[in-house]
Amino acid sequence: MYNFRTDLASERRDLYKKANQVENEINGVESEEQQIDDNLRVERVKITNEEGEKAIGKPIGTYVTIDVKNLKIAQDEEIEKASNVLSEELKKIIDAHIDKQGEILVVGLGNIYVTPDSLGPKVINDIEVTRHIINYLPQYVEEGTRMVSAISPGVLGTTGIETVEILKGIVDNINPKLLIVIDALASRSIERISSTVQISDTGIVPGAGVGNTRSEISQNSLGVPVVAIGIPTVVETAVLVNDSLDLFITKLQDEAKSNDYLNKLKEEDNYEEIKEALVPNDYNLIVTPKEIDELIENMTQIVASGINLSV
Repeated sequence: MYNFRTDLASERRDLYKKANQVENEINGVESEEQQIDDNLRVERVKITNEEGEKAIGKPIGTYVTIDVKNLKIAQDEEIEKASNVLSEELKKIIDAHIDKQGEILVVGLGNIYVTPDSLGPKVINDIEVTRHIINYLPQYVEEGTRMVSAISPGVLGTTGIETVEILKGIVDNINPKLLIVIDALASRSIERISSTVQISDTGIVPGAGVGNTRSEISQNSLGVPVVAIGIPTVVETAVLVNDSLDLFITKLQDEAKSNDYLNKLKEEDNYEEIKEALVPNDYNLIVTPKEIDELIENMTQIVASGINLSV
């Protein structure tokens, strides 16, 4: 299997094809694309056998990727349209696994105090939960309303408990028919940061995209289907450098620069030139290491101890 750090099945397929010079579809992988409008595109990837699973390193199942361009400047109408597309794709996957009345548990993974990892907990705050109303005030609920509950279990570093262990206890007690798990993902493209949604029916391995793999959350570990919704919020520095280099080279090619000019560039500081290539696309990102929590904690102790000792 080709080694690539991304949680997106569509990216893994494309990278595998490029690395192995495969022109047609990979054996065991089916895909289709649908262009909704200029800003919305849906790509469906289905892994059908072990060969496809091994090739791109994702379990057999369905993966739907929704790309939303210009999300930073999207108006309410555009955001609503993207929400509707996501809703339609999610409904198809849910209906394939449970009936219309099957109870659902929504799980927001991540750390609300770390911005790139706070997606899951923040989503949970806006979930319309109905389980308690149906149980205790059924007269106020329309007949046929599905039971929905929600939980943000925190992270191992703050709870000391693996997320799958927490969820196992909840599932055993409330017996939902399906879990929807929301988490932040890693991508191999700066263009997809907070502009892509992936829906899959194969569960999720928290932290896999940033090399901090935790126990799998899936039907195998919990006994019920797990639908994962993820949005890329981080990329590796290598991705930034690679994408920036591509943009920089494209800029130079457009300007038809000579080899003498390129040789001169090697002797100079090219920050401004590179920045000029990135800024028009809003790609001049500020990144932080994934160990930032530990770094801040250590620095806090150092500074606090220094002040305490000095006074």
